[in-house]
Amino acid sequence: MSDISTFGGLDGSGGSGASDLFQILRDGQPRTRTELAERMGLARSTVTLRIEALMELGLVGFVDDSVPTGGRPSSRIALRAGSRVVLGVDIGASHLRVAVTDLAGHRVREATRTIEVAQGPDVVLQAVVELSNGLLAESDRTAADLLAIGIGVPGPVEHRTGRPINPPIMPGWNGFDVPGFLHDHFRVPVLVDNDVNIMALGERNVAWPSVDDLLFVKVATGIGSGIVAGGRLQRGADGVAGDIGHIRVHHGGGVPCHCGNEDCLEAVASGPAVAAKLRDRGLEARTSEDVVRLVQAGNTDAVHAVRQAGRDVGDVLSACISLINPSVIVVGGSMTLTGEHLIAGIREVVYSRTIPLATQHLQIVQSGSGLDAGVLGASMLAIHHALSPQRIDAMVNGLSAPPAGVGATK
Repeated sequence: MSDISTFGGLDGSGGSGASDLFQILRDGQPRTRTELAERMGLARSTVTLRIEALMELGLVGFVDDSVPTGGRPSSRIALRAGSRVVLGVDIGASHLRVAVTDLAGHRVREATRTIEVAQGPDVVLQAVVELSNGLLAESDRTAADLLAIGIGVPGPVEHRTGRPINPPIMPGWNGFDVPGFLHDHFRVPVLVDNDVNIMALGERNVAWPSVDDLLFVKVATGIGSGIVAGGRLQRGADGVAGDIGHIRVHHGGGVPCHCGNEDCLEAVASGPAVAAKLRDRGLEARTSEDVVRLVQAGNTDAVHAVRQAGRDVGDVLSACISLINPSVIVVGGSMTLTGEHLIAGIREVVYSRTIPLATQHLQIVQSGSGLDAGVLGASMLAIHHALSPQRIDAMVNGLSAPPAGVGATK
């Protein structure tokens, strides 16, 4: 093994130096030692030592030339995206999706299970453990290959601790130590966030990587939004930025909401809320899926109800646009399976009630990643953490740590 002490930062900060080189290689583009040395302004020998540390971790490796030249083998180095994996977990009101993902964000294995989040954290998180272990085994992976876990949950989350805080549709989850539960099983960092924040990350990574100001709106069993401003996810002071589902709709008619208030957008325009309105008209509808089925069957009452739900969402979004001025609004969630009817209602109100300067370049579109946005975003949350400079430094420094039982501490 190389002398890891030679990888220390030049400023004495304890950084490995290899982390800076790794951030360059994260884009997957192969580069030679000379190219890396020139880009970093370092001696080729120094770069070689840092490459050796990353190779020892299995994070980078040599790339074979695609066309034989008859000369020396290629010395280009690139990210080994398949060397390690993360888990992306999307917990919804009535579903659970888990994916094993490589370090480039490509899904290796995934599974979905129908489960009610109202069954409580012990039941749901045990299902996460079972699905995750099964997927790792199917992928010929072990817990040793796992770097991090990202999770989205359908309620407010205190970002610092990863604990749900008074989530209206998650009985029994308030203050539950979600990261601690899963860390006990997998012994890796666990990142938890609101499901719509997670979906915003997934959608931006898949469809809008160059857009710095984006609003992702989920309309399903609940309603919420994830805000990307200046290229960064905005969580707010207490992690509830984007919680538009509990903004009051003035013509709601006194509809009670799970949160204890009346006429919240979620209580008026979510899938179950639309289903309730259709039941009042004598139709068989209880869930978002029932609403989608009626719309797809061409039921006029269902189409009109969905269009009105879009108008109600658009009414709230009009105020949001004036505050954060996004260039793209992406609409996702199960209610988008009704086709253009929901988005047409949103556009109708937004473009008529918002000043032209804020909407002249605004795009309002349906999610390109669809129902996969949550699990994709959860994976990206885990990847960004696992491959951050701090984590790479910790792994490189760990190469020279004493073996367990010889002065090592937990």
